[in-house]
Amino acid sequence: MTSTPFESSETSAQAGHPRRWWILLILCLSLLVLVVDNTVLNLAIPSLMRDLDATPQDIQWVIDAYILAFAGLLLTAGSLSDRFGRRKMLLFGLTIFGVASLLATMADTPWQLIACRALMGVGGALLMPSTLSLLFTVFPPEEQRKAMAGWSMVAMVGVVAGPTVGGVLLNHFWWGSIFLVNVPIAVLAIIGTLALIPESKGPARSVDPVGAVLSVIGMTAVVWAIISIPADGWGSARVIGGLAVGVVALTAFALWEKRREHPMVPLELFKDRRFSGTSFSIVLLSFTAGGLLLALTQYLQFVLGYSPLKAGLALVPYAVAATVFNGLGATLGKKVKDRTLIAAGLAVIAGGFGILTQISDTTGFGLLLVGLLVMGVGGGLAGPAAYTLLMQAVPAEHRGVGSAMNDTVQQTGAALSVAVLGSVLAAAYSAALPDSVPDAARKSIADTLALGPDFAAAANHAFVDAMSIAMLVGCIGAVAGAVVALLALPRNQVKQPEPVPALDDPVH
Repeated sequence: MTSTPFESSETSAQAGHPRRWWILLILCLSLLVLVVDNTVLNLAIPSLMRDLDATPQDIQWVIDAYILAFAGLLLTAGSLSDRFGRRKMLLFGLTIFGVASLLATMADTPWQLIACRALMGVGGALLMPSTLSLLFTVFPPEEQRKAMAGWSMVAMVGVVAGPTVGGVLLNHFWWGSIFLVNVPIAVLAIIGTLALIPESKGPARSVDPVGAVLSVIGMTAVVWAIISIPADGWGSARVIGGLAVGVVALTAFALWEKRREHPMVPLELFKDRRFSGTSFSIVLLSFTAGGLLLALTQYLQFVLGYSPLKAGLALVPYAVAATVFNGLGATLGKKVKDRTLIAAGLAVIAGGFGILTQISDTTGFGLLLVGLLVMGVGGGLAGPAAYTLLMQAVPAEHRGVGSAMNDTVQQTGAALSVAVLGSVLAAAYSAALPDSVPDAARKSIADTLALGPDFAAAANHAFVDAMSIAMLVGCIGAVAGAVVALLALPRNQVKQPEPVPALDDPVH
């Protein structure tokens, strides 16, 4: 093994790593296994309840165990990748995620599956920051936007492919197949990482165990509070208590980091409007996506009567539009300011939400298709610009924790989306039902439809009315994101190439 210090040669720095496009493929493969796993699980809930005797509370823990471990460890994992090596953390994360997925297929009790899901969250937290930080390490500045568009495209395709793949697997195999499919993908990504990806890390610095503990407690408590909102309500003791613990821990974390000579998270990043303004924009961009799929998957399956597989395929136009405009957004980013692209993309997303507010129980798939296409266009324009701008604001030695910050704000936005839009959807649905529907069947459309065909028309009508209100809230969130981008991001965008840090290349 020999070292190849890229920064020693200006030509190399400008050209980037010679295998950078193959490396991007491996990084996208690593990302894909996470995104698909997160989106496919919901389809397996009926099978899990039947085969494992899982209660609704057990199922909630199966979902939440992953989210809590993942979100809680992200900042610590990003910092460790900067300290000990991003390639090393990627390998650790893929290995843990693959092993946990294999163990999940062997679970025969709900709590065994919950433990495996928590372990998968640990693996995901270790590998996720490395994918983005390595991308910005091996690509020169002039190609980072194009690479970021590819990375974003895979994330978008994975969101839609998950239900499709899950539908096929669950139609032919048992519930464990949705976890088993992760194993060969993780193995391929590990082999590719060992063969192609060079090591990169920041300058040596001491580990910060106090900061790590405070960040884990703070992020876990905040995310726990957010994901508890739909079930417990905004004023519940669990939500208020979780938020209080999270705020106290994160405040203590900020004060602790401010005192350290080499902080785990460099707080001066937030003084850069590119970083702070883009972080807020990404929260609102993620807010527009999470709750959208929550509502639309129910509309497709319960109101339109689609099978899980057909419902997954119905979302493909969204991914196609986002993919096409990811590429266009990357091209436009060389001529148009990121601030403009982010604001324009969010404004287009708001227009897509506006179209979806007009859906009724008689409009069918046509109007939904138009709304999905418009929203895909908006996401394709805004996404690469936002993620590229945020990462370009992060110094090279902090790319791991910078990537973790990007992932954290995305997770926060998505969790808020599900909490807010999910709460609005549930409350509006219950309010729209006729008085003849008993209280026990007013919580969800699935509960109402279980009463029998006599209640189907009322359930469908109430759900589309409620979905229109939820889409209006999404529209407001997207408009707010566009305004934030215009006001918070700097008007004058100066793009200066950064030197590429040293890479320990295992092949050269």
